[in-house]
Amino acid sequence: MGSVRHPQRQPVLTLLVLGLLTGAPVAGAQQPAAAPATAPAPAPAYAAATGDAWVDRQLADINAYAARYPDAFLDELVRYAGARPGYVQALMQAHGWAPADVYLACFWGQVSATGCREWVRARTAQPDADWKTVLERDGRAVDNLQWRALRHAIVASYDHWDRPIRLDPLLQRQLGDRAKRDAVARKAQ
Repeated sequence: MGSVRHPQRQPVLTLLVLGLLTGAPVAGAQQPAAAPATAPAPAPAYAAATGDAWVDRQLADINAYAARYPDAFLDELVRYAGARPGYVQALMQAHGWAPADVYLACFWGQVSATGCREWVRARTAQPDADWKTVLERDGRAVDNLQWRALRHAIVASYDHWDRPIRLDPLLQRQLGDRAKRDAVARKAQ
């Protein structure tokens, strides 16, 4: 069977080829869209700025986890940080809090025996401050035991979520690998 020619398409095809070769605009040919004068800036990366690089990395990852598994994230705060579900949801949905900020406020309230709401109020009172400044309110240094308890709580959350976590050398010495942590948890029950 011979090739079928489409005489009405040939001039258009010739014009398109000539336009592509010379770079000249061709009437009827679709031109690429012009790039906008200013491209939108990418959203800034989450940075808790607690003063502890390991905690900051985990908090950034907690944001990603909460976006993918919001129910498990909420359950963790309710069960282990004593937060009320409606309060957590209101902070994130109505007030635009990042999940990691809610996590930090609620677990810091747990480890400092002051409650989640106190740290939400402290953070809200200093919206431009980093978390390190908020936690060291009134110029008080944060107790090392509180940092240790927070770091352990983060590891426990990852274990509850069955999410891999890389421990720094200090946590590795304190908590061991996942199998050891699971054995300790079983023994405690």
